[in-house]
Amino acid sequence: MRDLDQILDLVESCDDPERLRSWIKNAQDKGEPLVADAAFRRLVSVLPKEKPGSMEHDFWQTIHAFESLLSEERGKTTRLARTRQKVARVGEARTLQDWAVSAKSTNGFTMLLERKMPELTGEAIILRHAHQFDVEVVEAARRRLEDAGVDLAVLPGAMPAE
Repeated sequence: MRDLDQILDLVESCDDPERLRSWIKNAQDKGEPLVADAAFRRLVSVLPKEKPGSMEHDFWQTIHAFESLLSEERGKTTRLARTRQKVARVGEARTLQDWAVSAKSTNGFTMLLERKMPELTGEAIILRHAHQFDVEVVEAARRRLEDAGVDLAVLPGAMPAE
């Protein structure tokens, strides 16, 4: 157990994407899901160039996570070209807003929930940065997460319901 704690501490302090990718692969090969998960989460947290803690940083964490999951699933590098184009046109906040108010959830939302990563969904980002969105958008995000069975109390940084 002590070795696992040391490895997790190393992962948490690592800022090198290639080293983190290596730890993910090695952990998966050795059947160490805790290390693989920790290294994956750390990887997507260090890839964005935006200021950590910002809505933009959180958004790009989600994009990197979803692209990584799709790449792994498909066995080839996959980029969200249309999403990236939309962000270039309207920005991260508008993209998140459109996801939340859409009648149907995104494929990324479903895939992240299936992998027990609700905090990386666009809807969770909206709740963390609720002050940047209209009340209707925040409520739509909250509703989608609740309808999917996500316990909002365990989402990091989510604004409580009023």
